Amino acid sequence: MNRSCAVLFAFAAIRVLSAVADHSFVDPSRVIQLSWRPRAFLYKGFLSYEECEHLVALAKDKLEKSMVADNESGESMMSEVRTSSGMFLEKRQDETIARIEQRISTWTFLPEENGEAMQVLHYEHGEKYEPHFDYFHDKINQQLGGHRVATVLMYLSDVRKGGETVFPDSEGKLSQLKDDSWSDCAKNGYAVKPQKGDALLFFSLHPNATTDPKSLHGGCPVIEGEKWSATKWIHVASFESQEVNGSGTACEDANVLCPKWAAVGECTKNHLYMVGSKDSLGFCRKSCNVCTL
Repeated sequence: MNRSCAVLFAFAAIRVLSAVADHSFVDPSRVIQLSWRPRAFLYKGFLSYEECEHLVALAKDKLEKSMVADNESGESMMSEVRTSSGMFLEKRQDETIARIEQRISTWTFLPEENGEAMQVLHYEHGEKYEPHFDYFHDKINQQLGGHRVATVLMYLSDVRKGGETVFPDSEGKLSQLKDDSWSDCAKNGYAVKPQKGDALLFFSLHPNATTDPKSLHGGCPVIEGEKWSATKWIHVASFESQEVNGSGTACEDANVLCPKWAAVGECTKNHLYMVGSKDSLGFCRKSCNVCTL
C-alpha cells in the first residue's frame, strides 16, 4: 500500500470510528422496509443489550395499569382493550435516554421536541393490546402537538411465543408466510416478532398529513414468557408544554382535561407528565396545585 492510499485508509477509518462514537449515528443497512401501506420499517439492533436492560431497570418498580384514551372525550380510562402495565420515563432523564431520543430523531427526521416522553410497557402471560390507532379521534388530545404522526416501538426483550405486533389491514398481510412459531393472533395480519434491541417505526399519517386507517395495529397476547417494550410517540408539532402555554408562565394547564385527570389521582400516578421534574415542566401543574398564578 503506497503512502497516499494509507493516508486515505486512515482518514476513512477515523470517519467510521467518529460515526460509531456519535450516539445519533444510524446505520441504514440495518433498516428493513416492511410495508408502504402503512409505511412501516424495522431497524435491527437499534438498541444495544445494555440500553434495553437499562430501560427495563428504570421501569420495573414503577409500573401502573395501562390506560387508553376515550374516543369521544379524550379522557384516560382503563379498558380490557389494553391489559399491560407501564410507566413514563422523563425526557432526557439520563444520558442513556437522551442518547436514544437523539437516535430516534436522526432516524425518523422528526425533531426531538415533537416526541412524547418514552413509555415502557410490560406484558405478562395473556396480556395484549387490541388493534387500535395511534392518531386521535378527539380534538382535545390534538391541542398539544397535533396528531401523532409516527410511532417508534422498541423491543426490550425476546418473547418465546406470542407478543407480536400485528397490522390487520396491512397490504402485506396475505403475502407474509407464517409457520407454527407465530401465534394465531399474528396470522390475522402482517406481523413483527419482538426481538430484543429491534425497533419498529410506522407512520399513522400519510405524507399529506391525513390519517392512515391502514396503520391499525395491535399487540398480540403473550403466550410464553414476558414482553418488555418502550414506545416513543411523535407528533406533527412540538409536544413541549412551555410552548403551548404561550404566556411564558409555568403555572398553566396544557390540556383542558387536566382538572379531571388530577381529580382521579393522575398527579401522583403519572407524576412526570402531570407535574414534571426539576429539568422539565409537567403539563398539568395548575391542576396539581404545585404552582401559584
